[in-house]
Amino acid sequence: MTVGKIVEILDARIVTGGDSLDFEVGAACGADLMSDVMAFVKDRVVLLTGLVNPKSIRTADLLDIRVVVFVRGKTPSEDMVAMARDNGMVLLSTKYSMFLACGRLYEAGLRAGGVREIS
Repeated sequence: MTVGKIVEILDARIVTGGDSLDFEVGAACGADLMSDVMAFVKDRVVLLTGLVNPKSIRTADLLDIRVVVFVRGKTPSEDMVAMARDNGMVLLSTKYSMFLACGRLYEAGLRAGGVREIS
């Protein structure tokens, strides 16, 4: 699924990275605990989170996550936007809750294919 399609499905506002709308993602991960993201995320994942602080950008960059969606209408600070821009990331904001945003993406065909299970 392309970032442009995600913008459409989530009625999202593009905060930065509008030139990357053709970027393809293969899975989604919804989490507010960055330790959960680090434990489960694999490749080409869009991260949905309500955590609006630099830790979310640093974690996404560490895991090579190029697309972050902030849920519940949250907006990142200018410092976060600058960090994301420097790292070539796309930041989006949607009014939907985490539950609804993940559900809408799932309904549109995006799955957790980039996630590795731990036992």
